[in-house]
Amino acid sequence: MGKHGKHLVWDWNGTLLDDIGAVIGASNAAFAEIGLEPITLERYRELYTVPVPKFYERLMGRLPTDEEWTVMDGAFHRHYWARAEACALTLGAAELLAARQDSGFTQSLLSLAPHAELIPLVRRHGIAERFVRMDGRVGDSTDGKSGHMVRHLEALRVSADRVVVIGDAADDAVAAAHVGAKAVLYTGGSHSRDSLERVGVPVVDSLAEAVSVAEELV
Repeated sequence: MGKHGKHLVWDWNGTLLDDIGAVIGASNAAFAEIGLEPITLERYRELYTVPVPKFYERLMGRLPTDEEWTVMDGAFHRHYWARAEACALTLGAAELLAARQDSGFTQSLLSLAPHAELIPLVRRHGIAERFVRMDGRVGDSTDGKSGHMVRHLEALRVSADRVVVIGDAADDAVAAAHVGAKAVLYTGGSHSRDSLERVGVPVVDSLAEAVSVAEELV
C-alpha cells in the first residue's frame, strides 16, 4: 500500500474539481423548472446535504414529490454536465496529486458522480494515472457515500485505519467514520465553513493544507 501504508481517498466534485459555479448554475436551472426562486452560493452552502432530496426539503420546507424530484434531478444533471467540461481542477490539485504519487504514497478517487461520466472527465484533466482506483456512482441511488466507501476500500484491500478521506461535504466525513477512517474537509465546495465545523473533523481552506493535516492524522 505504498509508503508507510498511508492512503488518501479523494472526493471529486467540489474538492479536486472546482465546479461549485457549475453546481449553482445547474441547481438554479433545476429549481426554475418547478418555479422555485434561484439560490445564492452562500445559501446553497448553508442548506446542502446528502441525500439530495433532504437538501430539497430544507430548501422547499417539504420533500419534493416524485414528479418534482424527477424533473429537478433530470434538469440538474442536464445543465451540470453542459457546464462541467469548462470547470478546472482546484488550484494546486494536479501538483499535489503528482507529488504524493512521486513520494510513494497511494491515493484513490471516490465520487457520487455517475461513473460513466466521471472517468472520462478525470482522464481529460490528465490525472487518472495518479490514482490506484477510481470509482463513481453506478445506478440511480440517492444514498450518501458510506456504502460506496465500504465497497471502495474492500476493492482496494486497504485497512481503514491507514486511510484519510479528503472531501468538501459532511457526507465525506460520515462515510469515513462509517468505515473507521479519518477525514479532512475542504471549504471550497458545497458547504460553508460553519456547517463543516459542526461535523467535528479538521476543516481547511486549501487542498495543500488538507494533505498536510491528513499526514498528521495517520
